[in-house]
Amino acid sequence: MIISGGVNIYPQECENLLITHPKVADAAVFGVPNPDLGEEVKAVVQPMPGVMPGSALAEELIAFCARSLSRQKVPRSFDFEKELPRLPTGKLYKRLLRDRYWGNKASRIV
Repeated sequence: MIISGGVNIYPQECENLLITHPKVADAAVFGVPNPDLGEEVKAVVQPMPGVMPGSALAEELIAFCARSLSRQKVPRSFDFEKELPRLPTGKLYKRLLRDRYWGNKASRIV
């Protein structure tokens, strides 16, 4: 769960929406540090083969999410990966992605 400005946000809701987009093969959503809100919503996306990642795709995905989710649930930023890490069981290994943004902080809440 992401706590952003006192609002509880469940990442699964955004992930389920993102994977319905035709340019998205896989998605991970989690909270990253934000000095004002505590956490903000971040999405890491694996684009479909042949789709160029970049700011144009990020803007398209933000607009796509904004049509179905409330404002605080829409990812504020997107990063793109060739392939998202998964465990042998197929479960998404978000901790590897999330740790890049949290670094050595003792607490996840800023």
